[in-house]
Amino acid sequence: MLRGLVKRFDSTVAVAGVDLTVPAGSFYGLLGPNGAGKTTTLSMAVGLLRPDAGDVRVLGHDVWRDPVRAKQLLGVMPDGVRLFDRLTGAELLAYHGLLRGMDPTVVDQRAAELLDVLALGDAGRTLVVDYSAGMKKKIGLACALLHGPRLLVLDEPFEAVDPVSAALIRDILGRYVAGGGTVVFSSHVMEVVERLCSHVAILAAGAIKQVGTLDEVRGDRTLEQVFVTVVGGRSATGEELAWLSR
Repeated sequence: MLRGLVKRFDSTVAVAGVDLTVPAGSFYGLLGPNGAGKTTTLSMAVGLLRPDAGDVRVLGHDVWRDPVRAKQLLGVMPDGVRLFDRLTGAELLAYHGLLRGMDPTVVDQRAAELLDVLALGDAGRTLVVDYSAGMKKKIGLACALLHGPRLLVLDEPFEAVDPVSAALIRDILGRYVAGGGTVVFSSHVMEVVERLCSHVAILAAGAIKQVGTLDEVRGDRTLEQVFVTVVGGRSATGEELAWLSR
């Protein structure tokens, strides 16, 4: 639950009072154009960036006043945050597990299962720094899932991911939600959001412009049509770029 989240960078207001309630067991899509404030909002929601104002609660626990308990319930895959990539996938998972104080035996068992399910077992001694973009997304998801969180927050999990990896990630996230978990993720891929999400929020200029179930937000239009209308998109007229037609 987010209430009144505000974040400024010098004179720029990146997030301007965001309120958002995510129902337990939902698959929640956060949409917005570049610069809308999606990453900033999610970073504040998971305790990576302190808000200038507002509150964040995860299953009743305040992220900033009770960070240890809140983060035990959270699995996070940030976008653009560097992994400890001079380790193999198995070593990275072991490191994450030990940082969380997990039993090494449990970590080894879960790491082996995650690497197998995510088709990373064949990477062997390959360092994460040498992984492909899709492999890095998958090992990031494995790190987020390792401790068995009840809420996953994923920033652009499908960006720069090949279709095979994207299908595998969609399948795993679908199984996670079916098992009672909750997923919040940001994306530019409307098809993925329409296929997966039960709820959607559209963010523009640091504020929530439209929110609700997928059917409520979409109505009788496509999600892309709604998105373009809400964020103020435009189309080229017949006279613009006329020099391209010869």
